[in-house]
Amino acid sequence: MRVLHILNDVTDKGNGIVNAAIDLAAGQRQRGDEVVFVSAGGGHEALLESIGVRHFRVDTSRKPLRFAAAILAVGRHILSFRPDVLHAHVRTGLLLALPWAKILRLPLVSHLHNVHEKESLIMCMADRVIAVSQSVADTLVAHKVPLKKIRVVLNGPLGSPRLPPVESLAVPNLQHPALITIAGMNHRKGITELITAFDQVADQMPAAHLYLVGDGPDIQEFRSHAASVASRDRIHFEGFQPMPQAYMRAADVLLLASRRESFGLVLTEGREAGCAIAASKVDGIPEALDQGQAGLLFPPGDIEQIGRCMLVLTNDLAQRTHWQQQAQVGLERFRITAFAQQVAVVYGELLQPRSSIATRKAVEESSSALSSSNPAPELHVPRHTEPTHRPANILSARTTQPDQESLIRRPL
Repeated sequence: MRVLHILNDVTDKGNGIVNAAIDLAAGQRQRGDEVVFVSAGGGHEALLESIGVRHFRVDTSRKPLRFAAAILAVGRHILSFRPDVLHAHVRTGLLLALPWAKILRLPLVSHLHNVHEKESLIMCMADRVIAVSQSVADTLVAHKVPLKKIRVVLNGPLGSPRLPPVESLAVPNLQHPALITIAGMNHRKGITELITAFDQVADQMPAAHLYLVGDGPDIQEFRSHAASVASRDRIHFEGFQPMPQAYMRAADVLLLASRRESFGLVLTEGREAGCAIAASKVDGIPEALDQGQAGLLFPPGDIEQIGRCMLVLTNDLAQRTHWQQQAQVGLERFRITAFAQQVAVVYGELLQPRSSIATRKAVEESSSALSSSNPAPELHVPRHTEPTHRPANILSARTTQPDQESLIRRPL
């Protein structure tokens, strides 16, 4: 299969959308698919090349003249590569691909990584919308997106070439018990709540330290807040780390206090590293933690419950060991091979044998208009087909749930 992915860029600065797209491409290459990326470029270009993924640079800025030029450039790359499927991971990518999907009758798949922005609903203009969690799918349904368009495929980062083997990483020198969060430093990630909760229970875990790994637009505000609390000497800002998995390996507890989170790649990576995990029970996070089988869940923004989870996992060695072990159960479904296979199922719904002579003629005419001196060879143009039902979540989770309520609410 020939797949063309479109993103804004391929930055190596911890962007979750970019990381998920690269993980998918790596899994597709292992399947034997031919894969191309179109973006404005970035630090992951060398990685893509190393796994046999070609990258074409296109200015993806939304300024009118540049955007018009980008549409033409994307068309040239489509006609040159002759993909079976177009796969857009961001709104700009969808808008760049949509005209060519219509003209050439190519299947267009969008990947909805974030649903907390209403503008993301534009992604539903594609033939299929891959939701990264059932929670995202439910949100789309609530916005009247047709069920027949939606497919749920959980992200699968494990085994990705962008992630070095955890055991090969040098462990940072942390003070223990070490509680970490790895997140963008913005309010959506619940950083203020983490700092406040840590400070409120710090006296009950006097040796514990909180490490905040990441960068972002609100970091100075968080630094100021941390400087104002009594436990400020035990709160550490580590900044952006190109290999945050080293902190996972060193940590005792991984925390994610997001107010909104479509999935949470960091949780599956933390599970592989064997962290005891506590995270918000919001959006797709419970699905990343097997509905509470692989980590403690607390209500988003509930500072008291965040603090209780910190105490349970810090002060109770038996509980911490239990959750470290639980985190590593059932990880096969989060591997890049499973990820790529499930996405291939979505592609397969849209692919049919060669299209009509009229469609192929449209391809040839478009190719001639774009590059009269070097006309592209005939393009394989698959047709669309609509299934009569929506399949269940492609990657199912463990179904039994532990009694977390009594655990985090009990007096300590």
